[in-house]
Amino acid sequence: MIELVKAKLSDIPAMQALVAPEVKDGIILNRTEDEVATNIRSYVLAKDGEKLVGYTALHIHSRRLAEIRSLIVDEAYRGQNVGQRMVQFTLEEAKNIGVEEDVLVLTYLPQFFLKLNFKEIDKEVIPEHKIWADCIKCIHFPICNEVALVYKLA
Repeated sequence: MIELVKAKLSDIPAMQALVAPEVKDGIILNRTEDEVATNIRSYVLAKDGEKLVGYTALHIHSRRLAEIRSLIVDEAYRGQNVGQRMVQFTLEEAKNIGVEEDVLVLTYLPQFFLKLNFKEIDKEVIPEHKIWADCIKCIHFPICNEVALVYKLA
């Protein structure tokens, strides 16, 4: 049975190993071990027993805006609603901590998020600090094919 749990610092090596192929292909932004450690409280993991099979993070930009980042599911576990469960967990977490309006996601898989009631938006409305803090680190910058979507909390 797959459980969703909050990440611990001891999970970082397994997290880095799971995401490595997606980082290499430029699908997920590289985060150093130190960056992951600094933000460890934002991560939720999907575990099958002791095996890490997926994770994501909820990053808070402001009182009004949060972002789902680094969503990854082990290929062997895709199609089993692991990603959907993690997204739903982060949306609940956003509500519980008081995010007032939107949860943003940038993705190459918009259909997945559209099925979860996210709506596509123009990338021009994404907060500027997001672009300079994260997007500039991407191997695809400035030519970005990701799709921006938001989930309305309010």
